[in-house]
Amino acid sequence: MNRLESNIAIMEPKDGLREKLEISNSEGRPLRIKLGFDPTAPDLHLGHAIVLQKLRDFQEAGHTIVVIIGDFTAAIGDPTGRNKMRPPLSDEVISRNADTYIAQLGKVVETSEIEIRRNSEWHGKLDLRQTIQLIARVTLAQVIQRDDFKTRLSSERPIHLHELLYPILQGFDSVAVDADIELGGTDQLFNNLMGRNLQESMGKPGQAVITMPLLLGLDGTDKMSKSKANYVGLTDSPEEMFGKLMSISDDLLQHYLELTTTFSADERGQIAASIERGANPMLAKKALAANVVQRYHTPELSAAAADQFARTVQEKRPGDEDHVHVSIGEFGNLVPGSHHLLDICATLAPEKSRRELKRLISGGGVRIDGVKVDDPFELVEPVANLKISIGKRLRFLLAR
Repeated sequence: MNRLESNIAIMEPKDGLREKLEISNSEGRPLRIKLGFDPTAPDLHLGHAIVLQKLRDFQEAGHTIVVIIGDFTAAIGDPTGRNKMRPPLSDEVISRNADTYIAQLGKVVETSEIEIRRNSEWHGKLDLRQTIQLIARVTLAQVIQRDDFKTRLSSERPIHLHELLYPILQGFDSVAVDADIELGGTDQLFNNLMGRNLQESMGKPGQAVITMPLLLGLDGTDKMSKSKANYVGLTDSPEEMFGKLMSISDDLLQHYLELTTTFSADERGQIAASIERGANPMLAKKALAANVVQRYHTPELSAAAADQFARTVQEKRPGDEDHVHVSIGEFGNLVPGSHHLLDICATLAPEKSRRELKRLISGGGVRIDGVKVDDPFELVEPVANLKISIGKRLRFLLAR
């Protein structure tokens, strides 16, 4: 099996990849491989990276990568997997998140060689007549076959009309960029097939659809998602990334080895065999975590993260040397006086969203001088020698 065929969950049609590669060879041109993102949150995580790696495989095989930033469709909100309407985002938030997405793509693919498009380029130019002509190509029966729509109908939850337009608009993206193949997670299968249907209805060759398996989150229950706080972000610090991966259950080991690492099939097999022979799963998790951190950072930072984990978690020696020293002066307008704990944490851990920090504090995940504080609006004065722990791995010591 070559790299283009690896880790595929569903392909439509079943021989679609082979057919498209034959077309590429016969016409002497690279295939156009499409991947779309709605910039609904600023960070990408390891679940996104599964699809990005497939994108990289096609890129290294010489094909053209077309990444579509759904700045127009994000204003509607993808209803995929939702049991209620997704709140639309403002133009400012969409623009900021889109810029962040593009920067993070470079952790997996060579961004200097990809075609980046925003779907407002074509959707923003459609007038009402053209929009009606577009949606006339799709029946209501087709759209409500989506599992999430069927679930909401059966439970008598509302479905807003604009949500029904989402898969049609995403599908039209494939028409606009002449996609040969569209990639996505299995939860995007319906939307991606809509692109194939629209292409064919407009007299164009229908794209092949390749979906990748969804990565379970750290909780082992739901798919990895920022909204569920069970994710490993591509921009997480090496220490945080290493620590999160060490927290997965033994049952998730094989799943993560296959979907998040760069280990070969032989190497994964050797790790699995060692566990079957009675090796401590902790060793396999360390190998996994080191591989992933090295992939998104550097070998040196991976080694340092492993050392810190050993010192602060395994050896249970979290002394002052294991805290990040932060000058009080770096708090800027937070000094002087007392301020809400949420503001303090947001300053210390800017990579985390305020919503995530608020949830972490309320859940008892923040300590001040070793004392758990669960009120995000507790007044705290940032003074020298104050120790603040955010989650299990972020420790700070305030200094003058």
